[in-house]
Amino acid sequence: MAAIIFDFDGTLADTQRGILATAQEVLHRMGREPADEQALAATIGLPLKENFTRGAGLSEAEAGRAVEIYREIFDLTAIPLITGFPGVEETLAALASRGVPMAVASSRGQRSLELLMHHLGLDRHIPLDRVFGVETAARPKPAPDIVYVILGRLGAKPEETLVVGDTTFDIEMGKAAGCYTCGVSYGNQSASQLAGASPNYLLDDLRKLI
Repeated sequence: MAAIIFDFDGTLADTQRGILATAQEVLHRMGREPADEQALAATIGLPLKENFTRGAGLSEAEAGRAVEIYREIFDLTAIPLITGFPGVEETLAALASRGVPMAVASSRGQRSLELLMHHLGLDRHIPLDRVFGVETAARPKPAPDIVYVILGRLGAKPEETLVVGDTTFDIEMGKAAGCYTCGVSYGNQSASQLAGASPNYLLDDLRKLI
């Protein structure tokens, strides 16, 4: 592969606890009952507003307010709960040492994405100018728009690029862009869920990518 595009949440970083804790705190502040955590977890990887409409049953207007509160409290509530997955930094370091161009395509907001990349030290291997949040493209995952932007920035062809992610949204995005795809089953979706999207590869440990 001439280039590799990684998802962030559930692929490079274990953010589920932080996301769920923040979302539940938002619902509490809005006077709502706690949401079903499985339903919330199933929306990780989609834009934040959809976490609240699809995962917590809020209306569009309520979800807009929920997003505002979420962003206000995220740093203090979520960041202490967020860690890297085993083998992620080792894998990125190995690929960087080989000169493989890498980028990140995320449904997370740009500010938050850059903050967490730096917090986890992953910007040592993927510079922040190759980290792309949800604002990058008009349509979010699973639309391929953000991949097209990244391919242009990296000067890479889709048929020479691998998209790696932990959800079917990532696989569908990569396939729609004409890239090879690799699912990782240690994140937010199981191997059987990922297999349903027919990725080219399916790994249970990112180190196997090397």
